[in-house]
Amino acid sequence: MMHSSSNLDVWQVSPSHVDVHLHSIDDLAGSLLDDPSLKYTDIQIPYAEIPDPVHAGSWNLSSLSNTTFHEAYHNIEDIGIFVKQLLDLYPENVELVPLGHSAEHREMFALEIFKEKSIRKENSAAKRKNGFLITEWAASANLQQWIATSTAMFVAHALLADTSESYSLSPLLNNYDFYIILLPNPDGYVYTWETDRLWYKNRQIVGFNEKCVGIDLNRNWGHKWKPTAKFPTVSQTDVHVNATAVPGTDPCTHWYPGHRPFEAPEVNNLANYVTTLPNLRAYLDLRSYGQMISTPFSYSCKKTPKDAENQVEAALGAARAIKVAHGVSYMVGTLCHQLYKAPGNVVDYMYAKAGIKFSYAVHLRDTGTYGFLLPPEWIRPVGEETANMIKSIVTFISNGKFLLTLSCVPHHLGVAVYRFGTQAQAPAWSSWSRWVFVEESTFSSIYI
Repeated sequence: MMHSSSNLDVWQVSPSHVDVHLHSIDDLAGSLLDDPSLKYTDIQIPYAEIPDPVHAGSWNLSSLSNTTFHEAYHNIEDIGIFVKQLLDLYPENVELVPLGHSAEHREMFALEIFKEKSIRKENSAAKRKNGFLITEWAASANLQQWIATSTAMFVAHALLADTSESYSLSPLLNNYDFYIILLPNPDGYVYTWETDRLWYKNRQIVGFNEKCVGIDLNRNWGHKWKPTAKFPTVSQTDVHVNATAVPGTDPCTHWYPGHRPFEAPEVNNLANYVTTLPNLRAYLDLRSYGQMISTPFSYSCKKTPKDAENQVEAALGAARAIKVAHGVSYMVGTLCHQLYKAPGNVVDYMYAKAGIKFSYAVHLRDTGTYGFLLPPEWIRPVGEETANMIKSIVTFISNGKFLLTLSCVPHHLGVAVYRFGTQAQAPAWSSWSRWVFVEESTFSSIYI
Protein backbone atom coordinates (compact mmCIF):
# COMPACT_ATOMS: atom_id res chain seq x y z
CA MET A 1 0.00 0.00 0.00
CA MET A 2 1.19 3.50 -0.85
CA HIS A 3 -0.04 5.77 1.92
CA SER A 4 0.71 9.02 3.64
CA SER A 5 3.35 7.65 5.99
CA SER A 6 5.44 6.45 3.06
CA ASN A 7 8.37 8.52 1.88
CA LEU A 8 7.24 7.92 -1.69
CA ASP A 9 5.83 10.75 -3.79
CA VAL A 10 3.37 9.08 -6.19
CA TRP A 11 3.34 11.06 -9.46
CA GLN A 12 1.08 8.92 -11.61
CA VAL A 13 -0.89 5.70 -11.47
CA SER A 14 -2.11 3.83 -14.53
CA PRO A 15 -3.29 0.29 -15.29
CA SER A 16 0.26 -0.61 -16.38
CA HIS A 17 2.57 1.27 -14.02
CA VAL A 18 3.07 3.59 -11.09
CA ASP A 19 5.51 6.54 -11.32
CA VAL A 20 7.14 7.35 -7.99
CA HIS A 21 9.41 10.30 -7.26
CA LEU A 22 12.24 10.11 -4.73
CA HIS A 23 14.01 13.29 -3.72
CA SER A 24 17.28 11.40 -3.25
CA ILE A 25 18.63 7.88 -3.38
CA ASP A 26 18.64 7.89 0.41
CA ASP A 27 14.83 7.82 0.35
CA LEU A 28 14.95 4.36 -1.22
CA ALA A 29 16.03 2.69 2.01
CA GLY A 30 13.03 1.46 3.96
CA SER A 31 10.55 2.41 1.26
CA LEU A 32 8.19 0.18 -0.68
CA LEU A 33 10.78 -0.02 -3.47
CA ASP A 34 13.43 -1.37 -1.10
CA ASP A 35 12.39 -4.90 -1.96
CA PRO A 36 14.63 -7.05 -4.19
CA SER A 37 11.64 -8.97 -5.52
CA LEU A 38 9.88 -5.84 -6.80
CA LYS A 39 10.78 -4.94 -10.36
CA TYR A 40 11.12 -1.28 -11.31
CA THR A 41 13.03 1.03 -13.62
CA ASP A 42 14.80 4.08 -12.24
CA ILE A 43 15.35 7.32 -14.18
CA GLN A 44 17.33 10.28 -12.96
CA ILE A 45 15.50 13.46 -13.92
CA PRO A 46 17.62 16.60 -14.32
CA TYR A 47 16.15 18.89 -11.68
CA ALA A 48 15.68 22.34 -13.13
CA GLU A 49 16.40 25.22 -10.81
CA ILE A 50 13.62 27.79 -10.41
CA PRO A 51 14.39 30.22 -13.24
CA ASP A 52 14.97 33.92 -12.85
CA PRO A 53 12.06 36.03 -14.13
CA VAL A 54 12.39 37.08 -17.78
CA HIS A 55 12.35 40.84 -18.33
CA ALA A 56 8.95 41.88 -19.64
CA GLY A 57 10.44 44.19 -22.23
CA SER A 58 11.73 41.26 -24.27
CA TRP A 59 8.39 39.51 -24.72
CA ASN A 60 6.74 41.43 -27.60
CA LEU A 61 3.29 39.86 -27.27
CA SER A 62 2.17 41.46 -30.52
CA SER A 63 3.36 38.28 -32.26
CA LEU A 64 2.61 34.70 -31.20
CA SER A 65 5.35 33.27 -33.41
CA ASN A 66 8.15 35.67 -32.53
CA THR A 67 7.64 36.32 -28.83
CA THR A 68 10.07 34.84 -26.31
CA PHE A 69 7.39 34.64 -23.63
CA HIS A 70 6.54 31.02 -24.43
CA GLU A 71 10.14 29.87 -24.02
CA ALA A 72 10.21 29.97 -20.22
CA TYR A 73 8.10 29.26 -17.16
CA HIS A 74 6.75 32.34 -15.38
CA ASN A 75 6.05 33.32 -11.79
CA ILE A 76 2.82 34.98 -10.66
CA GLU A 77 4.18 38.50 -11.25
CA ASP A 78 5.07 37.61 -14.85
CA ILE A 79 1.60 36.18 -15.39
CA GLY A 80 0.06 39.42 -14.15
CA ILE A 81 2.19 41.42 -16.60
CA PHE A 82 1.26 39.01 -19.42
CA VAL A 83 -2.45 39.55 -18.74
CA LYS A 84 -2.04 43.34 -18.56
CA GLN A 85 -0.19 43.40 -21.86
CA LEU A 86 -2.96 41.37 -23.53
CA LEU A 87 -5.52 43.83 -22.17
CA ASP A 88 -3.50 46.75 -23.53
CA LEU A 89 -2.87 45.17 -26.94
CA TYR A 90 -6.40 43.81 -27.48
CA PRO A 91 -8.81 46.03 -25.50
CA GLU A 92 -11.78 45.09 -27.72
CA ASN A 93 -11.21 41.35 -27.35
CA VAL A 94 -10.18 40.70 -23.75
CA GLU A 95 -11.81 41.30 -20.39
CA LEU A 96 -10.58 40.46 -16.89
CA VAL A 97 -13.34 39.20 -14.57
CA PRO A 98 -12.75 38.87 -10.79
CA LEU A 99 -13.83 35.55 -9.28
CA GLY A 100 -13.14 36.04 -5.59
CA HIS A 101 -10.20 35.34 -3.32
CA SER A 102 -8.09 32.32 -2.46
CA ALA A 103 -7.48 30.83 0.99
CA GLU A 104 -4.59 33.26 1.50
CA HIS A 105 -6.64 36.16 0.09
CA ARG A 106 -5.03 36.42 -3.33
CA GLU A 107 -7.32 37.60 -6.09
CA MET A 108 -8.61 35.07 -8.60
CA PHE A 109 -9.69 36.08 -12.09
CA ALA A 110 -10.97 34.79 -15.42
CA LEU A 111 -9.68 35.92 -18.79
CA GLU A 112 -12.61 36.26 -21.19
CA ILE A 113 -11.68 36.41 -24.87
CA PHE A 114 -14.20 37.24 -27.60
CA LYS A 115 -14.62 38.78 -31.05
CA GLU A 116 -15.69 42.31 -30.19
CA LYS A 117 -16.51 43.79 -26.78
CA SER A 118 -19.02 46.34 -28.06
CA ILE A 119 -21.16 43.77 -29.89
CA ARG A 120 -20.89 41.33 -26.99
CA LYS A 121 -22.26 43.83 -24.47
CA GLU A 122 -25.29 44.51 -26.66
CA ASN A 123 -26.27 40.84 -26.66
CA SER A 124 -28.12 39.29 -23.75
CA ALA A 125 -26.73 36.16 -22.12
CA ALA A 126 -29.24 34.05 -24.02
CA LYS A 127 -27.93 35.39 -27.34
CA ARG A 128 -24.26 34.95 -26.47
CA LYS A 129 -22.06 32.75 -28.63
CA ASN A 130 -21.12 29.25 -27.65
CA GLY A 131 -18.77 29.11 -24.69
CA PHE A 132 -15.49 27.20 -24.32
CA LEU A 133 -14.07 26.99 -20.77
CA ILE A 134 -10.38 26.19 -20.21
CA THR A 135 -8.65 25.72 -16.87
CA GLU A 136 -5.53 24.07 -15.58
CA TRP A 137 -7.53 23.14 -12.51
CA ALA A 138 -5.83 19.89 -11.59
CA ALA A 139 -2.50 21.34 -12.63
CA SER A 140 -2.91 24.50 -10.60
CA ALA A 141 -4.44 22.49 -7.78
CA ASN A 142 -1.47 20.15 -7.97
CA LEU A 143 1.20 22.73 -8.60
CA GLN A 144 3.86 20.39 -9.90
CA GLN A 145 2.37 20.87 -13.34
CA TRP A 146 3.79 24.19 -14.58
CA ILE A 147 3.45 23.12 -18.22
CA ALA A 148 -0.35 23.32 -18.01
CA THR A 149 -0.33 26.93 -16.82
CA SER A 150 2.12 27.85 -19.59
CA THR A 151 -0.05 26.05 -22.15
CA ALA A 152 -3.16 27.94 -21.04
CA MET A 153 -1.28 31.21 -21.59
CA PHE A 154 -0.20 30.04 -25.06
CA VAL A 155 -3.83 29.27 -25.92
CA ALA A 156 -4.97 32.70 -24.68
CA HIS A 157 -2.30 34.31 -26.86
CA ALA A 158 -3.20 32.13 -29.87
CA LEU A 159 -6.85 33.21 -29.64
CA LEU A 160 -5.73 36.81 -30.15
CA ALA A 161 -2.99 36.22 -32.72
CA ASP A 162 -3.32 37.42 -36.29
CA THR A 163 -4.80 34.82 -38.62
CA SER A 164 -1.62 34.91 -40.72
CA GLU A 165 0.36 33.34 -37.88
CA SER A 166 0.78 29.60 -37.49
CA TYR A 167 -1.42 28.11 -34.75
CA SER A 168 -3.59 31.23 -34.53
CA LEU A 169 -6.99 30.39 -33.06
CA SER A 170 -8.60 33.79 -33.63
CA PRO A 171 -11.06 32.51 -36.31
CA LEU A 172 -12.73 30.47 -33.56
CA LEU A 173 -13.92 33.75 -31.99
CA ASN A 174 -16.44 34.10 -34.81
CA ASN A 175 -18.57 31.45 -33.11
CA TYR A 176 -17.15 31.01 -29.61
CA ASP A 177 -16.36 33.04 -26.52
CA PHE A 178 -13.47 31.62 -24.49
CA TYR A 179 -13.16 31.67 -20.70
CA ILE A 180 -9.68 30.87 -19.39
CA ILE A 181 -8.76 30.53 -15.71
CA LEU A 182 -4.98 30.99 -15.61
CA LEU A 183 -4.43 30.64 -11.85
CA PRO A 184 -7.15 28.62 -10.11
CA ASN A 185 -4.78 28.13 -7.14
CA PRO A 186 -2.64 31.28 -6.83
CA ASP A 187 -1.44 30.46 -3.29
CA GLY A 188 -0.08 27.09 -4.29
CA TYR A 189 1.49 28.49 -7.43
CA VAL A 190 3.42 31.08 -5.42
CA TYR A 191 4.49 28.35 -2.99
CA THR A 192 6.02 26.29 -5.80
CA TRP A 193 8.19 29.26 -6.79
CA GLU A 194 9.20 30.31 -3.31
CA THR A 195 9.36 27.11 -1.24
CA ASP A 196 8.52 23.71 -2.73
CA ARG A 197 8.63 23.16 -6.52
CA LEU A 198 6.55 19.98 -6.16
CA TRP A 199 3.79 21.25 -3.83
CA TYR A 200 0.46 19.53 -4.55
CA LYS A 201 -2.55 21.24 -2.87
CA ASN A 202 -3.87 24.68 -2.01
CA ARG A 203 -2.60 26.44 1.14
CA GLN A 204 -5.78 26.36 3.20
CA ILE A 205 -5.77 25.80 6.97
CA VAL A 206 -7.95 22.72 7.35
CA GLY A 207 -8.48 22.53 11.07
CA PHE A 208 -7.52 23.77 14.51
CA ASN A 209 -4.04 22.51 15.48
CA GLU A 210 -3.70 20.48 12.26
CA LYS A 211 -0.02 20.07 11.50
CA CYS A 212 -0.55 20.11 7.71
CA VAL A 213 -2.34 22.50 5.36
CA GLY A 214 -4.05 22.18 2.03
CA ILE A 215 -6.88 20.44 0.18
CA ASP A 216 -6.58 18.53 -3.08
CA LEU A 217 -8.73 20.89 -5.14
CA ASN A 218 -9.38 18.23 -7.72
CA ARG A 219 -11.20 16.06 -5.14
CA ASN A 220 -13.29 18.84 -3.57
CA TRP A 221 -16.00 19.27 -6.21
CA GLY A 222 -19.64 18.53 -5.45
CA HIS A 223 -20.33 15.58 -7.72
CA LYS A 224 -19.92 12.17 -6.02
CA TRP A 225 -17.59 13.76 -3.44
CA LYS A 226 -16.35 11.45 -0.67
CA PRO A 227 -14.48 12.26 2.56
CA THR A 228 -11.91 9.55 1.92
CA ALA A 229 -9.15 9.31 -0.64
CA LYS A 230 -8.24 6.04 -2.31
CA PHE A 231 -4.64 5.06 -2.72
CA PRO A 232 -3.18 2.67 -5.31
CA THR A 233 -1.88 -0.67 -4.17
CA VAL A 234 1.15 -2.35 -5.69
CA SER A 235 2.12 -6.01 -5.58
CA GLN A 236 5.34 -7.59 -6.74
CA THR A 237 3.83 -8.33 -10.12
CA ASP A 238 1.02 -5.90 -10.76
CA VAL A 239 -0.49 -2.46 -10.24
CA HIS A 240 -3.95 -2.52 -8.67
CA VAL A 241 -5.83 0.59 -9.68
CA ASN A 242 -8.95 -0.45 -7.80
CA ALA A 243 -7.47 1.08 -4.71
CA THR A 244 -8.41 0.67 -1.08
CA ALA A 245 -10.03 3.52 0.81
CA VAL A 246 -8.28 4.91 3.84
CA PRO A 247 -10.90 5.87 6.48
CA GLY A 248 -10.56 9.40 7.81
CA THR A 249 -8.04 10.54 5.22
CA ASP A 250 -5.05 12.27 6.79
CA PRO A 251 -4.86 16.02 5.94
CA CYS A 252 -1.12 15.53 5.38
CA THR A 253 -1.71 13.36 2.31
CA HIS A 254 -1.48 14.75 -1.21
CA TRP A 255 -5.01 13.60 -1.92
CA TYR A 256 -6.84 15.05 1.08
CA PRO A 257 -10.40 15.86 -0.19
CA GLY A 258 -11.42 18.18 2.64
CA HIS A 259 -14.24 17.86 5.17
CA ARG A 260 -16.99 18.66 2.66
CA PRO A 261 -17.42 19.52 -1.05
CA PHE A 262 -16.68 23.12 -2.03
CA GLU A 263 -14.79 23.65 1.23
CA ALA A 264 -11.90 25.24 -0.67
CA PRO A 265 -12.67 28.86 -1.63
CA GLU A 266 -10.92 28.34 -4.97
CA VAL A 267 -13.36 25.55 -5.88
CA ASN A 268 -16.34 27.55 -4.68
CA ASN A 269 -15.28 30.61 -6.69
CA LEU A 270 -14.98 28.73 -9.96
CA ALA A 271 -18.23 26.82 -9.41
CA ASN A 272 -20.06 30.11 -8.86
CA TYR A 273 -18.47 31.64 -11.95
CA VAL A 274 -19.50 28.73 -14.17
CA THR A 275 -23.16 29.29 -13.27
CA THR A 276 -22.94 32.75 -14.87
CA LEU A 277 -21.61 31.51 -18.22
CA PRO A 278 -24.16 30.89 -20.99
CA ASN A 279 -24.09 28.25 -23.70
CA LEU A 280 -21.00 26.36 -22.50
CA ARG A 281 -20.29 23.67 -25.08
CA ALA A 282 -16.79 22.45 -24.16
CA TYR A 283 -14.50 22.26 -21.15
CA LEU A 284 -10.82 21.38 -21.03
CA ASP A 285 -8.83 20.87 -17.85
CA LEU A 286 -5.18 20.99 -18.86
CA ARG A 287 -2.88 18.80 -16.76
CA SER A 288 0.36 16.92 -16.86
CA TYR A 289 1.52 14.40 -17.55
CA GLY A 290 0.73 11.26 -19.61
CA GLN A 291 -0.33 12.33 -23.14
CA MET A 292 -3.98 11.40 -22.63
CA ILE A 293 -7.37 12.89 -23.44
CA SER A 294 -9.73 11.67 -20.72
CA THR A 295 -13.53 11.69 -20.72
CA PRO A 296 -15.81 11.39 -17.67
CA PHE A 297 -16.12 9.66 -15.32
CA SER A 298 -13.46 9.81 -12.65
CA TYR A 299 -15.58 8.69 -9.71
CA SER A 300 -16.48 5.32 -11.24
CA CYS A 301 -14.96 2.89 -13.73
CA LYS A 302 -18.34 1.18 -14.19
CA LYS A 303 -20.54 4.15 -15.06
CA THR A 304 -20.59 5.41 -18.66
CA PRO A 305 -21.83 8.89 -19.63
CA LYS A 306 -24.86 8.96 -21.92
CA ASP A 307 -22.78 11.12 -24.29
CA ALA A 308 -19.81 8.74 -24.30
CA GLU A 309 -19.91 8.01 -28.03
CA ASN A 310 -19.76 11.69 -29.01
CA GLN A 311 -17.18 12.46 -26.33
CA VAL A 312 -14.86 9.71 -27.47
CA GLU A 313 -15.32 10.44 -31.17
CA ALA A 314 -14.46 14.11 -30.65
CA ALA A 315 -11.48 13.12 -28.51
CA LEU A 316 -10.20 10.78 -31.23
CA GLY A 317 -10.23 13.64 -33.69
CA ALA A 318 -8.45 15.84 -31.17
CA ALA A 319 -5.75 13.22 -30.67
CA ARG A 320 -5.29 13.00 -34.42
CA ALA A 321 -4.94 16.82 -34.62
CA ILE A 322 -2.36 16.79 -31.83
CA LYS A 323 -0.28 14.24 -33.71
CA VAL A 324 -0.30 16.37 -36.85
CA ALA A 325 1.58 19.14 -35.03
CA HIS A 326 4.72 17.29 -33.92
CA GLY A 327 4.02 13.57 -34.28
CA VAL A 328 3.15 13.03 -30.60
CA SER A 329 0.53 10.37 -29.83
CA TYR A 330 -2.19 10.79 -27.21
CA MET A 331 -4.38 8.03 -25.76
CA VAL A 332 -8.14 8.44 -25.39
CA GLY A 333 -10.27 6.95 -22.62
CA THR A 334 -12.19 7.58 -19.43
CA LEU A 335 -10.40 9.32 -16.59
CA CYS A 336 -11.07 6.45 -14.20
CA HIS A 337 -9.68 3.79 -16.52
CA GLN A 338 -6.65 5.77 -17.62
CA LEU A 339 -5.67 6.66 -14.07
CA TYR A 340 -7.70 5.52 -11.06
CA LYS A 341 -11.02 6.10 -9.32
CA ALA A 342 -11.22 9.58 -7.76
CA PRO A 343 -14.52 11.12 -6.59
CA GLY A 344 -15.14 14.85 -6.41
CA ASN A 345 -13.35 15.49 -9.72
CA VAL A 346 -13.72 18.74 -11.65
CA VAL A 347 -14.32 16.99 -15.01
CA ASP A 348 -17.20 14.94 -13.56
CA TYR A 349 -18.70 18.09 -12.09
CA MET A 350 -18.46 20.08 -15.31
CA TYR A 351 -20.16 17.29 -17.23
CA ALA A 352 -22.76 16.07 -14.74
CA LYS A 353 -23.61 19.28 -12.86
CA ALA A 354 -22.63 22.18 -15.14
CA GLY A 355 -24.01 20.30 -18.16
CA ILE A 356 -20.99 20.73 -20.43
CA LYS A 357 -21.28 17.81 -22.82
CA PHE A 358 -17.72 17.86 -24.15
CA SER A 359 -15.76 17.87 -20.88
CA TYR A 360 -12.22 16.50 -20.83
CA ALA A 361 -9.09 16.26 -18.76
CA VAL A 362 -6.07 16.61 -21.03
CA HIS A 363 -2.79 15.24 -19.71
CA LEU A 364 -0.06 16.97 -21.68
CA ARG A 365 3.50 15.80 -22.38
CA ASP A 366 5.39 13.68 -21.56
CA THR A 367 4.92 10.01 -20.63
CA GLY A 368 7.30 9.97 -17.68
CA THR A 369 10.83 10.78 -18.79
CA TYR A 370 10.60 14.22 -17.17
CA GLY A 371 7.15 13.90 -15.63
CA PHE A 372 6.15 17.11 -13.85
CA LEU A 373 9.58 18.65 -14.51
CA LEU A 374 9.15 19.16 -18.24
CA PRO A 375 11.94 21.34 -19.74
CA PRO A 376 10.84 24.86 -20.78
CA GLU A 377 11.85 24.28 -24.41
CA TRP A 378 8.79 22.03 -24.69
CA ILE A 379 6.34 24.81 -23.78
CA ARG A 380 5.80 26.04 -27.34
CA PRO A 381 5.42 22.59 -28.97
CA VAL A 382 2.90 21.57 -26.30
CA GLY A 383 1.04 24.84 -26.84
CA GLU A 384 0.91 24.23 -30.59
CA GLU A 385 -0.41 20.71 -30.07
CA THR A 386 -3.08 22.05 -27.72
CA ALA A 387 -4.10 24.72 -30.23
CA ASN A 388 -4.65 22.00 -32.83
CA MET A 389 -6.68 19.99 -30.32
CA ILE A 390 -8.97 22.92 -29.49
CA LYS A 391 -9.55 23.66 -33.17
CA SER A 392 -10.48 20.01 -33.75
CA ILE A 393 -12.96 19.90 -30.86
CA VAL A 394 -14.68 23.10 -32.02
CA THR A 395 -14.89 21.68 -35.55
CA PHE A 396 -16.44 18.46 -34.29
CA ILE A 397 -19.02 20.28 -32.18
CA SER A 398 -19.93 22.47 -35.16
CA ASN A 399 -20.06 19.71 -37.77
CA GLY A 400 -20.82 16.65 -35.68
CA LYS A 401 -18.05 14.66 -37.28
CA PHE A 402 -14.40 14.55 -38.27
CA LEU A 403 -12.70 12.79 -41.15
CA LEU A 404 -11.19 9.58 -39.81
CA THR A 405 -11.54 6.00 -40.98
CA LEU A 406 -11.60 3.38 -38.23
CA SER A 407 -11.76 -0.38 -38.27
CA CYS A 408 -11.84 -2.76 -35.35
CA VAL A 409 -10.04 -5.97 -34.50
CA PRO A 410 -10.33 -7.96 -31.25
CA HIS A 411 -7.36 -8.00 -28.89
CA HIS A 412 -6.39 -9.60 -25.59
CA LEU A 413 -4.76 -6.76 -23.69
CA GLY A 414 -7.03 -7.34 -20.70
CA VAL A 415 -8.46 -3.80 -20.81
CA ALA A 416 -12.05 -2.88 -21.62
CA VAL A 417 -12.18 -0.53 -24.60
CA TYR A 418 -14.93 1.34 -26.42
CA ARG A 419 -16.29 -0.09 -29.66
CA PHE A 420 -17.97 2.13 -32.26
CA GLY A 421 -21.02 0.91 -34.08
CA THR A 422 -24.76 0.49 -33.68
CA GLN A 423 -26.71 -2.17 -31.86
CA ALA A 424 -27.81 -3.55 -35.20
CA GLN A 425 -24.17 -3.96 -36.22
CA ALA A 426 -23.24 -5.71 -33.02
CA PRO A 427 -26.23 -7.24 -31.20
CA ALA A 428 -24.07 -9.04 -28.65
CA TRP A 429 -22.32 -6.06 -27.06
CA SER A 430 -21.33 -8.00 -23.95
CA SER A 431 -19.23 -10.41 -25.98
CA TRP A 432 -17.17 -7.56 -27.43
CA SER A 433 -15.70 -5.97 -24.32
CA ARG A 434 -12.14 -5.91 -25.63
CA TRP A 435 -11.27 -4.14 -28.83
CA VAL A 436 -8.55 -1.95 -30.27
CA PHE A 437 -8.90 0.57 -33.07
CA VAL A 438 -6.59 0.46 -36.06
CA GLU A 439 -5.85 3.64 -37.97
CA GLU A 440 -3.27 3.59 -40.73
CA SER A 441 -1.46 0.69 -39.05
CA THR A 442 -1.14 2.68 -35.81
CA PHE A 443 -2.74 1.06 -32.76
CA SER A 444 -4.53 3.24 -30.25
CA SER A 445 -6.40 1.81 -27.26
CA ILE A 446 -9.64 3.47 -26.25
CA TYR A 447 -10.43 2.65 -22.63
CA ILE A 448 -14.01 2.91 -21.35
